Amino acid sequence: MYLSSVNQGTMDIDSAMVLACTANKLPVSFSYDEGYNEGKPVSGSEMVDQNNISGAVKVLSKIEKADRIKLLLHLGSHYLFKSGEKKEDLKNAFLYINQAVEASNSLGILKWKNQSKLLLAKYYAKAGNLTESKKIFSNVVNENRKSNDRKALAEALHNKGSYLAIDDPDKEKTLAEARLLYKSLKEKELEIEILMKILTIHFWAGDIDLAEKELLEIYKTQKQIGFRHTHYTTAPLTFIYNIKNNPKKALFYAIESVETMEATQDFICADNFYLHLGNIYSAIGHDEEAIALFKKSFNNRARSINSGSWHKSLYLIIKSLCDEKKYKEALTYIKLTDTYPPNNAVDDFFLSFAKASTFKEMGNTKEAEKFFIEMDKKAQKIFSPQTALVVIFGYSRMSLFYAQKGNVTKATFYADKVFDLTKKTNHNPKFMDLELALFKIDSLNGNYDSSITHYQNFAKIKDSLYDISNNKKIEELKVQYQTLKREENIKKLEGQSKLQQSKLDKSKLLINFSVGAILLLFVIIGLFYNHYQLKQKSNRKLELKEKEISLQNKNLQNLLIEKEWLMKEIHHRVKNNLQTVMSLLNSQTEFIEDDLALSTIKSSQHRIHAMSLIHQKLYMSENIASINMPIYINELVEYLRDAFNLNQRIRFVIEIEELELEVTQAIPVGLIINEAVTNSIKYAFPDNQKGLISISLTSTESNRYLLTIQDNGIGMPLKADKINTSFGMSLIEGLSEDLEGDFSIENNNGTVLKLSFEKDILDVHEMIYNEA
Repeated sequence: MYLSSVNQGTMDIDSAMVLACTANKLPVSFSYDEGYNEGKPVSGSEMVDQNNISGAVKVLSKIEKADRIKLLLHLGSHYLFKSGEKKEDLKNAFLYINQAVEASNSLGILKWKNQSKLLLAKYYAKAGNLTESKKIFSNVVNENRKSNDRKALAEALHNKGSYLAIDDPDKEKTLAEARLLYKSLKEKELEIEILMKILTIHFWAGDIDLAEKELLEIYKTQKQIGFRHTHYTTAPLTFIYNIKNNPKKALFYAIESVETMEATQDFICADNFYLHLGNIYSAIGHDEEAIALFKKSFNNRARSINSGSWHKSLYLIIKSLCDEKKYKEALTYIKLTDTYPPNNAVDDFFLSFAKASTFKEMGNTKEAEKFFIEMDKKAQKIFSPQTALVVIFGYSRMSLFYAQKGNVTKATFYADKVFDLTKKTNHNPKFMDLELALFKIDSLNGNYDSSITHYQNFAKIKDSLYDISNNKKIEELKVQYQTLKREENIKKLEGQSKLQQSKLDKSKLLINFSVGAILLLFVIIGLFYNHYQLKQKSNRKLELKEKEISLQNKNLQNLLIEKEWLMKEIHHRVKNNLQTVMSLLNSQTEFIEDDLALSTIKSSQHRIHAMSLIHQKLYMSENIASINMPIYINELVEYLRDAFNLNQRIRFVIEIEELELEVTQAIPVGLIINEAVTNSIKYAFPDNQKGLISISLTSTESNRYLLTIQDNGIGMPLKADKINTSFGMSLIEGLSEDLEGDFSIENNNGTVLKLSFEKDILDVHEMIYNEA
């Protein structure tokens, strides 16, 4: 699925699976025989896998019924999903698939009719006849509806939805039905696979927000079921956050993609994962790390399959080298394309784009314009929903090129092309090149108001990248990643050292054997002695290294303990200072006779206690980073109950989910609860009426919480002038803004206060790192 997406329409799903099997040194039939492979090897199938077609055809004449159909399907699939696009392969595929259809019709068993027709439909899709393909798929679906076989119907719908064109309106509906069937059959992995295909439709249709939501849902489910290869999910998230100009989240998921890939040793698409990480480092100004990763992506072609990122890496290497003024090295990389020419039209487009960008940065506008024009011609050939973003980006760069030359007509022409394409595809990316080009165009045309707006947009995008490059969280993530890289390099060096030592020993052994029989005994003794000495020396080095590592670990452990102790001591002292303030306020109340002043001091004591209680919890807890909210809120309510001597006059109903919040969020939440409950106790139940106050804190969706505080009292006036005169209400509104939450208050059989706020996603993943 991932391979098919990153190739931007140049590779269908089954061909991508064949490529993945090849990379993992598995029989390619693993990618397409699921429908007809019943767990028993069919005579002749191994010959097909070994490309011994003549041998398989001889076997075909000796078997019959279902076994013959299976071998025909195997032969048809072999030719249909063969790498490359050769008419002869399609012709052979149709020959065997057609025989399978005829044989299954003669046999009369629905399963083999379905499998034969499904493969025939795939053949027509590969041959470019999508109308006939859809017709046959629909026929298989209808037959399975009649048979009431939910599993077979799900498979038919899955195949149909996968092969329909990306812009076919039936594609999403068909896949959605298949997903519901797999869900009812408890086929969790197939359910996830289909959701990945559905979100791909949404992404290429321009609904980036929906695609992001679905990817996060898949990522969460994969974690729950213990799926380890999550890099195929986090990598698209990286791409989405890059488009949305959110480098903070993009970098997080890019690092996680690389870490998961290396942890699972799944290097099939390594070039693509290194490319994503390097692209983000480049965007936030870390050019050296970016170039290193682009080169790693570029050179990784020899280690893995060509997953469709080689020429993209080439473009990004050249761009980064030009940013560093290393033009000679950039030209060297361009010459490499003579050895590795583009495999398809999309790669051809990227090569022209890379050449145009290189000559533009070198100041050779004549050559740059030549390749920009060449890029434009190739863009018109490859444009599709899957390639829309790269084409839009290319035209944005081309518009900027002409704007910088002062050619307003051509700059405007290509800017208009960008706008036309964004309308057609529903994509609306914010590219710096486009905003800068529009700024220059409007400036040259004298439209200064519009030019200022475009320059502000350009500066906003640029500043967001600058800010993120200096963000502490990003630096922490970067340090984590670089630490893992150093560990990997150490392991590689150790392996290389052992390999070199092994080669040295073999070389010595060969030389010694040539000396002759007379010296053989002495040579053997010398070798054994030398080996012993080397081993002893190696052991001593290992012992010293182990002691050094042990000492470093001990020092790090001591530093960690000291840090935790200092943090607890700080919380303890803050708690004591707050309690001292409370005691001072309590002493002051003995000398105050004014009821309003006395009430104000009491309210301040309650607020201070709400904060003090948090620091007390942090001091007493093993976890000094977050607060257990159920325990904290219950204790805060008990304190207020005692402070107002309520006894049983007012009852409390508290429903708090088992969750933890960081101090920066727990304190505002505690103060809001304190203010709301205090107001309800003081004003909701006049004349000592009995009443009920309910408090709930629940999660409404991923990383979002809803705080509700409600009483069944007399309610409160909701006129703006009356609410705004209340210090408590002003405090609640201010704290809600600190939480970046949505605050509301209403009368509904009493007063109802609601606050919806979001928990920072990076905090959640930091907790995951700590647990890991």
